[in-house]
Amino acid sequence: MAALVLVRHGQASLRSDDYDRLSDIGLAQSAALGHWLRATSRIGGQSGGQTAGLLARGRMRRHRETADSCLALWFPDGPAPMVEADAGFDEFDHLDVLGAHRADFREPGGIAAFLAAADDANRAFQRQFSAAVERWTSGRHDGDYRESWPGFQARCVAAMRRVIERTPPSESAWVFTSGGPIAAICQHALELSDAKAMGLNAVILNTGVTTLRHDRDRVALSGFNGVAHLDALGDASLFTHR
Repeated sequence: MAALVLVRHGQASLRSDDYDRLSDIGLAQSAALGHWLRATSRIGGQSGGQTAGLLARGRMRRHRETADSCLALWFPDGPAPMVEADAGFDEFDHLDVLGAHRADFREPGGIAAFLAAADDANRAFQRQFSAAVERWTSGRHDGDYRESWPGFQARCVAAMRRVIERTPPSESAWVFTSGGPIAAICQHALELSDAKAMGLNAVILNTGVTTLRHDRDRVALSGFNGVAHLDALGDASLFTHR
């Protein structure tokens, strides 16, 4: 069976003016994945190891920077293979989702001001984010959003199908994306409830690797949120969710 491998982007810059840019930790995580893929490809040789029959990514800066940093070390001996950009793998608009939950988050600098005033910024933000996503996925406020939760689900599954249809038999397609699309695709494969899908989203680590096997008609989850590339480094600071 062919494989669809979904990689969540490296850590973004939550407290920066440009959240979409990878942090230094995010760049290190992406490089670690590239090193690990190169090493396991060498071990596998021609008969096994990591392969890439197709490469794709979402259109966001953090997707591109994660792919670039990873592939530069996975394929260091020449130009990296072409990576196709597909809007179907873009993350949902978290600013729109947060702004529908709290009006002050729509104001310029609103989220930054909230974080600056919080005793534990990461924990405080996670609470607000979880509440905002719960509202978005409830089905009771779909008209408040530029993209509804059902619309997002359908977009991600359609992107998955586009990649599956174009992946050579017995090859792997690697997609650099975000936690939301990964959760939506896993939900589709496992027939999960919305609540359980969002539970998956909450635990996906930066540069976590999720693998699905497919024969074009059937899709099955075979690995979720793998971080062997981070485990190998033994650096606890590289295990991040935001």
